[in-house]
Amino acid sequence: MSDKAARTLVTPEGVALNLQLALAGQRLSAFLLDLLFMVGSMIILSIGLLIAAASLGRPEAANIAAALWLLGFFFIRNGYFILAEMGPRAATFGKRIVGLRVVARNGGQLTADAVIARNLLRELEFFLPLSFLAKEAGDNGVASAAWVLGLIWTGIFLFFPLFNRDRLRIGDLLAGTWVIHAPKRQLGLDLLSEPDRPPARFTEAQLAAYGTYELQTLEGVLRAGNPQGLATVAAAIRGKTGIPDDGDDERFLQDYYAALRLRLERHLLLGRRKANKHQPLEGVK
Repeated sequence: MSDKAARTLVTPEGVALNLQLALAGQRLSAFLLDLLFMVGSMIILSIGLLIAAASLGRPEAANIAAALWLLGFFFIRNGYFILAEMGPRAATFGKRIVGLRVVARNGGQLTADAVIARNLLRELEFFLPLSFLAKEAGDNGVASAAWVLGLIWTGIFLFFPLFNRDRLRIGDLLAGTWVIHAPKRQLGLDLLSEPDRPPARFTEAQLAAYGTYELQTLEGVLRAGNPQGLATVAAAIRGKTGIPDDGDDERFLQDYYAALRLRLERHLLLGRRKANKHQPLEGVK
Protein backbone atom coordinates (compact mmCIF):
# COMPACT_ATOMS: atom_id res chain seq x y z
CA MET A 1 0.00 0.00 0.00
CA SER A 2 1.12 3.53 -0.73
CA ASP A 3 1.97 5.92 2.09
CA LYS A 4 -0.59 8.28 0.53
CA ALA A 5 -3.30 5.81 1.59
CA ALA A 6 -2.08 5.61 5.21
CA ARG A 7 -4.33 7.24 7.81
CA THR A 8 -4.44 7.32 11.61
CA LEU A 9 -7.77 6.81 13.35
CA VAL A 10 -8.07 7.69 17.04
CA THR A 11 -10.65 5.67 18.97
CA PRO A 12 -12.76 7.19 21.80
CA GLU A 13 -10.36 5.46 24.21
CA GLY A 14 -7.53 7.56 22.78
CA VAL A 15 -5.84 4.70 20.92
CA ALA A 16 -4.29 5.55 17.55
CA LEU A 17 -4.84 2.87 14.90
CA ASN A 18 -2.93 2.92 11.63
CA LEU A 19 -5.21 2.24 8.66
CA GLN A 20 -4.90 1.96 4.90
CA LEU A 21 -7.59 3.53 2.76
CA ALA A 22 -9.01 1.37 0.01
CA LEU A 23 -7.60 2.09 -3.43
CA ALA A 24 -9.91 3.22 -6.22
CA GLY A 25 -9.41 -0.09 -8.04
CA GLN A 26 -10.31 -2.05 -4.90
CA ARG A 27 -13.50 -0.07 -4.38
CA LEU A 28 -14.46 -0.49 -8.01
CA SER A 29 -13.80 -4.23 -7.87
CA ALA A 30 -15.92 -4.58 -4.74
CA PHE A 31 -18.76 -2.59 -6.30
CA LEU A 32 -18.72 -4.69 -9.47
CA LEU A 33 -18.84 -7.86 -7.37
CA ASP A 34 -21.79 -6.44 -5.44
CA LEU A 35 -23.53 -5.66 -8.74
CA LEU A 36 -23.06 -9.30 -9.74
CA PHE A 37 -24.67 -10.44 -6.48
CA MET A 38 -27.53 -8.01 -7.09
CA VAL A 39 -28.03 -9.10 -10.70
CA GLY A 40 -28.08 -12.72 -9.58
CA SER A 41 -30.69 -11.86 -6.93
CA MET A 42 -32.80 -10.02 -9.51
CA ILE A 43 -32.65 -12.98 -11.89
CA ILE A 44 -33.86 -15.30 -9.13
CA LEU A 45 -36.59 -12.83 -8.17
CA SER A 46 -37.70 -12.44 -11.79
CA ILE A 47 -37.90 -16.17 -12.39
CA GLY A 48 -39.82 -16.67 -9.16
CA LEU A 49 -42.36 -13.94 -10.01
CA LEU A 50 -42.82 -15.23 -13.58
CA ILE A 51 -43.53 -18.73 -12.30
CA ALA A 52 -45.93 -17.36 -9.67
CA ALA A 53 -47.78 -15.18 -12.22
CA ALA A 54 -48.04 -18.04 -14.71
CA SER A 55 -49.35 -20.43 -12.08
CA LEU A 56 -52.13 -18.01 -11.07
CA GLY A 57 -53.30 -17.59 -14.65
CA ARG A 58 -55.15 -14.35 -13.95
CA PRO A 59 -54.86 -11.13 -16.01
CA GLU A 60 -54.04 -9.03 -12.96
CA ALA A 61 -51.26 -11.41 -11.90
CA ALA A 62 -48.82 -9.85 -14.37
CA ASN A 63 -49.43 -6.37 -12.94
CA ILE A 64 -48.95 -7.62 -9.38
CA ALA A 65 -45.76 -9.41 -10.39
CA ALA A 66 -44.45 -6.22 -12.05
CA ALA A 67 -45.19 -4.17 -8.92
CA LEU A 68 -43.45 -6.77 -6.73
CA TRP A 69 -40.49 -6.78 -9.11
CA LEU A 70 -40.07 -3.00 -8.81
CA LEU A 71 -40.38 -3.21 -5.03
CA GLY A 72 -37.85 -6.04 -4.91
CA PHE A 73 -35.45 -4.14 -7.17
CA PHE A 74 -35.61 -1.10 -4.87
CA PHE A 75 -35.03 -3.23 -1.77
CA ILE A 76 -32.14 -5.17 -3.30
CA ARG A 77 -30.26 -2.14 -4.57
CA ASN A 78 -30.66 -0.28 -1.27
CA GLY A 79 -31.35 -2.84 1.44
CA TYR A 80 -28.48 -5.07 0.35
CA PHE A 81 -25.83 -2.42 1.00
CA ILE A 82 -27.45 -1.05 4.17
CA LEU A 83 -28.07 -4.38 5.89
CA ALA A 84 -24.64 -5.77 4.97
CA GLU A 85 -22.75 -2.71 6.24
CA MET A 86 -24.81 -2.63 9.46
CA GLY A 87 -23.47 -6.09 10.25
CA PRO A 88 -20.45 -6.73 12.49
CA ARG A 89 -18.08 -6.81 9.49
CA ALA A 90 -19.37 -3.46 8.17
CA ALA A 91 -18.96 -4.72 4.61
CA THR A 92 -20.95 -6.06 1.69
CA PHE A 93 -20.05 -9.42 0.15
CA GLY A 94 -18.03 -7.62 -2.52
CA LYS A 95 -16.08 -5.66 0.08
CA ARG A 96 -15.43 -8.84 2.09
CA ILE A 97 -13.98 -10.60 -0.95
CA VAL A 98 -11.69 -7.68 -1.78
CA GLY A 99 -10.82 -7.14 1.90
CA LEU A 100 -12.53 -3.81 2.57
CA ARG A 101 -14.78 -2.46 5.32
CA VAL A 102 -16.45 0.80 6.29
CA VAL A 103 -15.36 2.75 9.40
CA ALA A 104 -16.36 6.05 10.97
CA ARG A 105 -13.81 8.79 10.37
CA ASN A 106 -14.21 10.10 13.92
CA GLY A 107 -12.93 6.81 15.37
CA GLY A 108 -16.26 5.94 16.99
CA GLN A 109 -18.75 3.22 16.23
CA LEU A 110 -20.18 3.08 12.73
CA THR A 111 -23.79 4.14 13.29
CA ALA A 112 -26.92 3.07 11.46
CA ASP A 113 -27.53 6.70 10.44
CA ALA A 114 -24.14 6.89 8.74
CA VAL A 115 -24.66 3.57 6.92
CA ILE A 116 -28.11 4.59 5.70
CA ALA A 117 -26.91 8.03 4.58
CA ARG A 118 -23.90 6.78 2.62
CA ASN A 119 -25.94 4.13 0.83
CA LEU A 120 -29.06 6.15 0.06
CA LEU A 121 -26.79 8.67 -1.64
CA ARG A 122 -25.80 5.87 -4.04
CA GLU A 123 -29.33 6.09 -5.43
CA LEU A 124 -28.59 9.68 -6.46
CA GLU A 125 -25.01 8.96 -7.48
CA PHE A 126 -25.51 5.87 -9.62
CA PHE A 127 -28.85 4.10 -9.84
CA LEU A 128 -31.11 7.09 -10.55
CA PRO A 129 -29.04 8.49 -13.44
CA LEU A 130 -28.43 4.97 -14.73
CA SER A 131 -32.19 4.34 -14.82
CA PHE A 132 -32.65 7.67 -16.58
CA LEU A 133 -30.02 6.78 -19.17
CA ALA A 134 -31.62 3.40 -19.82
CA LYS A 135 -35.04 4.99 -20.25
CA GLU A 136 -33.73 7.66 -22.62
CA ALA A 137 -31.89 5.09 -24.72
CA GLY A 138 -34.98 2.90 -24.87
CA ASP A 139 -37.32 5.76 -25.82
CA ASN A 140 -35.16 7.55 -28.37
CA GLY A 141 -32.62 5.01 -29.45
CA VAL A 142 -30.10 7.85 -29.87
CA ALA A 143 -27.97 9.98 -27.58
CA SER A 144 -30.11 13.06 -26.91
CA ALA A 145 -28.88 16.12 -25.02
CA ALA A 146 -30.65 14.85 -21.91
CA TRP A 147 -28.92 11.49 -22.30
CA VAL A 148 -25.51 13.17 -22.52
CA LEU A 149 -26.33 15.29 -19.47
CA GLY A 150 -27.28 12.16 -17.54
CA LEU A 151 -24.02 10.51 -18.58
CA ILE A 152 -22.02 13.50 -17.35
CA TRP A 153 -23.98 13.46 -14.06
CA THR A 154 -23.15 9.78 -13.56
CA GLY A 155 -19.49 10.33 -14.43
CA ILE A 156 -19.08 13.15 -11.91
CA PHE A 157 -20.32 11.01 -9.04
CA LEU A 158 -18.63 7.85 -10.27
CA PHE A 159 -15.16 9.41 -10.51
CA PHE A 160 -15.50 11.74 -7.51
CA PRO A 161 -13.33 9.43 -5.29
CA LEU A 162 -10.43 9.87 -7.71
CA PHE A 163 -10.27 13.60 -7.07
CA ASN A 164 -10.01 13.76 -3.27
CA ARG A 165 -7.17 12.50 -1.12
CA ASP A 166 -9.34 10.27 1.07
CA ARG A 167 -11.05 8.61 -1.94
CA LEU A 168 -14.45 9.58 -0.61
CA ARG A 169 -17.74 9.11 -2.40
CA ILE A 170 -20.30 11.87 -1.90
CA GLY A 171 -22.02 9.41 0.43
CA ASP A 172 -18.81 8.97 2.47
CA LEU A 173 -18.35 12.72 2.66
CA LEU A 174 -21.82 13.31 4.10
CA ALA A 175 -21.87 10.24 6.34
CA GLY A 176 -18.40 10.77 7.82
CA THR A 177 -17.04 7.38 6.74
CA TRP A 178 -13.92 5.85 5.25
CA VAL A 179 -13.59 2.64 3.29
CA ILE A 180 -10.39 0.95 4.42
CA HIS A 181 -8.39 -2.06 3.32
CA ALA A 182 -8.80 -4.59 6.13
CA PRO A 183 -8.49 -8.17 4.87
CA LYS A 184 -9.97 -10.73 7.22
CA ARG A 185 -7.28 -12.39 9.30
CA GLN A 186 -7.67 -14.82 12.12
CA LEU A 187 -5.65 -14.20 15.24
CA GLY A 188 -3.14 -17.01 15.56
CA LEU A 189 -3.24 -19.45 18.44
CA ASP A 190 0.10 -18.10 19.58
CA LEU A 191 -1.49 -14.65 19.84
CA LEU A 192 -4.53 -15.83 21.75
CA SER A 193 -2.67 -17.91 24.30
CA GLU A 194 0.79 -19.14 25.03
CA PRO A 195 1.31 -22.91 25.34
CA ASP A 196 3.36 -22.59 28.54
CA ARG A 197 0.64 -20.88 30.59
CA PRO A 198 -3.11 -21.18 31.14
CA PRO A 199 -5.19 -18.18 30.03
CA ALA A 200 -6.52 -15.79 32.64
CA ARG A 201 -10.14 -16.20 33.66
CA PHE A 202 -12.70 -13.42 33.87
CA THR A 203 -16.11 -13.14 35.45
CA GLU A 204 -19.31 -12.72 33.43
CA ALA A 205 -19.63 -9.16 34.71
CA GLN A 206 -16.09 -8.29 33.61
CA LEU A 207 -16.75 -9.58 30.10
CA ALA A 208 -20.24 -8.07 29.86
CA ALA A 209 -18.74 -4.58 29.94
CA TYR A 210 -17.86 -4.68 26.23
CA GLY A 211 -19.39 -5.70 22.92
CA THR A 212 -18.61 -6.40 19.27
CA TYR A 213 -17.34 -2.91 18.47
CA GLU A 214 -14.84 -2.94 21.34
CA LEU A 215 -13.76 -6.47 20.35
CA GLN A 216 -12.91 -5.24 16.87
CA THR A 217 -11.01 -2.27 18.30
CA LEU A 218 -9.10 -4.55 20.66
CA GLU A 219 -8.12 -6.83 17.78
CA GLY A 220 -6.73 -3.83 15.91
CA VAL A 221 -4.70 -2.80 18.95
CA LEU A 222 -3.28 -6.31 19.36
CA ARG A 223 -2.34 -6.49 15.70
CA ALA A 224 -0.61 -3.11 15.83
CA GLY A 225 1.39 -4.17 18.89
CA ASN A 226 2.15 -0.58 19.88
CA PRO A 227 3.20 -0.56 23.57
CA GLN A 228 1.56 2.78 24.27
CA GLY A 229 -1.68 1.66 22.65
CA LEU A 230 -1.62 -1.63 24.54
CA ALA A 231 -1.06 0.17 27.84
CA THR A 232 -3.85 2.68 27.18
CA VAL A 233 -6.43 0.04 26.31
CA ALA A 234 -5.35 -2.27 29.14
CA ALA A 235 -5.71 0.57 31.65
CA ALA A 236 -9.15 1.45 30.28
CA ILE A 237 -10.40 -2.15 30.54
CA ARG A 238 -8.95 -2.66 34.02
CA GLY A 239 -10.43 0.61 35.22
CA LYS A 240 -13.91 -0.24 33.91
CA THR A 241 -13.96 -3.88 35.04
CA GLY A 242 -11.94 -3.71 38.26
CA ILE A 243 -9.38 -6.26 37.08
CA PRO A 244 -6.07 -5.86 38.94
CA ASP A 245 -2.92 -4.94 37.03
CA ASP A 246 -0.59 -7.94 36.65
CA GLY A 247 2.12 -5.91 34.92
CA ASP A 248 1.78 -7.59 31.49
CA ASP A 249 -0.54 -5.52 29.31
CA GLU A 250 -0.18 -7.54 26.12
CA ARG A 251 -0.81 -10.90 27.75
CA PHE A 252 -3.78 -9.47 29.65
CA LEU A 253 -5.31 -8.11 26.45
CA GLN A 254 -4.72 -11.40 24.59
CA ASP A 255 -6.55 -13.30 27.31
CA TYR A 256 -9.34 -10.75 27.56
CA TYR A 257 -9.78 -10.74 23.77
CA ALA A 258 -10.04 -14.54 23.64
CA ALA A 259 -12.54 -14.67 26.51
CA LEU A 260 -14.65 -11.78 25.17
CA ARG A 261 -14.76 -13.25 21.66
CA LEU A 262 -15.83 -16.63 23.02
CA ARG A 263 -18.57 -15.00 25.11
CA LEU A 264 -19.93 -12.91 22.22
CA GLU A 265 -19.88 -15.85 19.82
CA ARG A 266 -21.69 -18.02 22.38
CA HIS A 267 -24.40 -15.41 22.92
CA LEU A 268 -24.72 -14.84 19.17
CA LEU A 269 -25.52 -18.53 18.71
CA LEU A 270 -28.33 -18.05 21.24
CA GLY A 271 -29.75 -15.13 19.26
CA ARG A 272 -28.35 -12.41 21.50
CA ARG A 273 -25.98 -9.68 20.36
CA LYS A 274 -24.20 -6.87 22.18
CA ALA A 275 -23.14 -4.26 19.65
CA ASN A 276 -21.06 -2.12 22.01
CA LYS A 277 -20.46 -1.32 25.67
CA HIS A 278 -23.43 1.05 25.82
CA GLN A 279 -26.04 -1.54 24.85
CA PRO A 280 -27.47 -4.50 26.77
CA LEU A 281 -27.49 -7.91 25.14
CA GLU A 282 -30.29 -8.16 22.58
CA GLY A 283 -32.80 -10.78 23.57
CA VAL A 284 -32.20 -10.22 27.31
CA LYS A 285 -34.90 -8.39 29.26
